[in-house]
Amino acid sequence: MNQNELKLSYPFDGIEPSPGNAFEILPGVKWIKMPLPFALNHINLWLVKDEFQGKKGWAIVDCGIAKDPVKELWEKIFEQELEGLPVTRVIVTHMHPDHVGLAGWLCEKWQVPLFMSMTDYMVSKLWTANSTAGAGTGGEMAVEHFARHGLIDKEAQEKIRQRANYYPGLVSKPPSSYCRLMDGQQIKLGDFVWELISGYGHAPEHIALFCPSLNLLISGDMILPKISTNVSVFDYEPEANPLPLYLESLNKYDHIPEDVLVLPSHGRPFRGIHERIRQQHEHHKERLEEVWSMCETPATVSEIVPKMFKRELDLHQLTFAMGEALAHLNALYFEGKLKRLVDEQGIYRFQQIN
Repeated sequence: MNQNELKLSYPFDGIEPSPGNAFEILPGVKWIKMPLPFALNHINLWLVKDEFQGKKGWAIVDCGIAKDPVKELWEKIFEQELEGLPVTRVIVTHMHPDHVGLAGWLCEKWQVPLFMSMTDYMVSKLWTANSTAGAGTGGEMAVEHFARHGLIDKEAQEKIRQRANYYPGLVSKPPSSYCRLMDGQQIKLGDFVWELISGYGHAPEHIALFCPSLNLLISGDMILPKISTNVSVFDYEPEANPLPLYLESLNKYDHIPEDVLVLPSHGRPFRGIHERIRQQHEHHKERLEEVWSMCETPATVSEIVPKMFKRELDLHQLTFAMGEALAHLNALYFEGKLKRLVDEQGIYRFQQIN
């Protein structure tokens, strides 16, 4: 554990569900882990006891990626963990592949509706239908975006170009209709009411779920115990300024009790939400100061990345690292602390304004 983790508490320390099985967090709430083919090698998914439209069963919260091994693990879950009951509905916190990937398959299999924010549903629907629509980390738009910020290595560019089908390759076709989740709404799952909390910066319109009666928060990717939530600028919105949006979104959790049990999408369930939010604010404050200091002379994103991330990165990690570095640079640029210069090749560099 790092020092920040030690300031949190983990009620299920040393316990986690094995593949194809679930661990009961408390009666009516179960924890599932599914594998991911990345350095971040897992996602946490949740089953919540539910009654919807007269049918008793389980609501699924988040889905895993659309790959056959994950489907096979879900089939095992259906056989062993549903207590003879059906799935009632599928709830997705946001449109990233590890969360929405199998939503279409699950909804079709169980003939149940999808619940999701409008923005994330529409983006997911667009990106699964059209790989040229711009999916952030692959295709020609991504190549041009990263090239503008100094990634001119031809081999890396070709690998990014070949990732045009990255998103539709991990996400099944979403259902043709959905039920909209919105900030401030309440949704009843079984006997308990959950409050919906929107978040920005990480995804277009992320939705977390808080149940006061159970003192549980399904935080999705907005609050994670070990790693920092990725906040990036990608090709589809190159002038975005997502970091302030993310930090402002964390203020929406001010009313939640400090002893709430946080169920994150990655890492272990934990308590200490406000300590973790404080850590995130401090982390990004330090990052902004570091990035500003790196721009004493004009610097590209690709020159900033190895200074921010002092480890070897694979291509998948590199694209997200560049996106995150640019998010910090854009935050400083829009705040008026950096200026942006463009050379004859169209490459951007950022420099301090003194």
